[in-house]
Amino acid sequence: MPITACIFDAYGTLFDVSAAARNAAALPENGAIAESWQRLAADWRHKQLEYSWLRAITGEHRDFWAVTKDGLDWALAAQGLAGEAELRERLLALYWQLAAYPEVPEVLARLKQAGIATAILSNGSPAMLDAAVHSAGIEALLDDVLSVESVGIFKPAPQVYELVTTRFDCRRDSVLFVSANGWDAAAASGFGFLTAWINRAGAPPERLGHPPHEELPDLTTIPEIAAAL
Repeated sequence: MPITACIFDAYGTLFDVSAAARNAAALPENGAIAESWQRLAADWRHKQLEYSWLRAITGEHRDFWAVTKDGLDWALAAQGLAGEAELRERLLALYWQLAAYPEVPEVLARLKQAGIATAILSNGSPAMLDAAVHSAGIEALLDDVLSVESVGIFKPAPQVYELVTTRFDCRRDSVLFVSANGWDAAAASGFGFLTAWINRAGAPPERLGHPPHEELPDLTTIPEIAAAL
């Protein structure tokens, strides 16, 4: 079955989630995180994901912006910066302006030229995703932006992945799903998508029983892989 749709996770896959902390640390007024922004970024991301999973399990859904703020509050507290209100607001503002990875526009353009539908499937709220897509200037390169808010539960719940087959009226094995999160790629593989794991950090594979079909250091070769599958 040829690939008819290439679907991307957003945060960490198309958009650099470390950029907010990194850019904040470069400002003179944010000296408190000048030497520790990488730990802050890692803690923020870890708690953001952890809270999304826990909310999915417990059925206590809040949108991803609320989860993102909760994750940041934990990360700041872990560094003794819980009272730094200006730093918090600056970090949150920068999160709405995350940069896309350099290869993103060309990869999306090549997929579109090949006649393959392109879309985002993300935990992000619609407003967050709209801001990120606009900031990256990739609106014209996407056929749709799908948010979990339409089903009220975070990945890796299977009803999230069903949003793709419903939207594009396609079979599961005609979708190439691309994510930088190993757990997300594994869940999508288990759902029946063909998957590419963008392993930017060189992490070991997840032990979840559904390995990705491809493991790549970045997005550059996605159009060739989509064409070959």
